[in-house]
Amino acid sequence: MTGTDTVWMTPAALAALQAELDALTAAPGDESGKARVLELRELIRRAEVGTKPDDGVVEPGMRITVTFQGDGSTETFLLGSRDLVQTDGDVEVYSPTSPLGAAINGHRVGDEVSFTAPNGAQLTVTIVAATPFA
Repeated sequence: MTGTDTVWMTPAALAALQAELDALTAAPGDESGKARVLELRELIRRAEVGTKPDDGVVEPGMRITVTFQGDGSTETFLLGSRDLVQTDGDVEVYSPTSPLGAAINGHRVGDEVSFTAPNGAQLTVTIVAATPFA
């Protein structure tokens, strides 16, 4: 990810980041928080908040369902960052930089995509659904 990439997050996550930034900047002279302040400002600057369009394209901020070709099992998850989503735990979150997330990012419903799992296995999934996360 480059410094110009947007970072999708929920409104609650953006509010939490802003509150953390406000708390850190309210204590001037605290040297230990300077790196975090810079990180928070960059995240907030790059934030993309809100619902994605329902166009069937896989991207961060979408609830994705895939079927694994090998055994026919399905998995439904949110493509995003656990730190920036702020869910109530009712949905699994996969990073767009994870092997599966990186492989399917930018593809469309109906596409078949292969990737290498962390254990070295070659897996193929079919994208069954990609809907906006509310």
